Amino acid sequence: MIAEQQARRASGTPRIGVLALQGDVREHFAALEHCGAEPISVRRLTELESVDALVLPGGESTAISKLLETFELLEPLRARLRAGMPAFGSCAGMILLASEVLDTRADAKHLSGIDMTVRRNAFGRQVDSFETDLDFTGLDGPVRAVFIRAPWVERAGAGVEVLATVPSGPFAGRIVAARQGNVLATSFHPEVTGDLRVHELFVSMVRAA
Repeated sequence: MIAEQQARRASGTPRIGVLALQGDVREHFAALEHCGAEPISVRRLTELESVDALVLPGGESTAISKLLETFELLEPLRARLRAGMPAFGSCAGMILLASEVLDTRADAKHLSGIDMTVRRNAFGRQVDSFETDLDFTGLDGPVRAVFIRAPWVERAGAGVEVLATVPSGPFAGRIVAARQGNVLATSFHPEVTGDLRVHELFVSMVRAA
């Protein structure tokens, strides 16, 4: 399996899983294909074991965490992250990748992929959804960010690189994109705007891993 993964990375076509338990799977699938990756749906342990990296899509974080347990993926996914597997989480995916989550259910699980504290639904409810342009470290030009029942990062650990913050308004300065090692997370949904630069960044991280 390891030799097969190394061969795929060397060829420039990494196999990137999209956690397909709940959420906006199709949009991430299309973005990864456009960026030169081979996306596959991940619902089973054998599928998780076959991928070079994993995307955790937006959706309902507490529902996804329960489904991870139901499908017996929670501990294997934690183990893959500890072993250095690249991962990217958008919105609910950011919540799942955090080491601490505020304003969530007591039985919700998280993956501790990034040393950060995330507040769930921090920007408000569905009716409070909004868009704004963000300066994003490592990308040329602003990124149009769509926030839908989005979290924000309240604490970023010493090893965490802050990539983007809200530029102005009542939420100015709130952290909405972060990276630690091979793990990337955004509060917003880059998969829905047609701007593929965040996915291109992630695919380049996978190729370099």
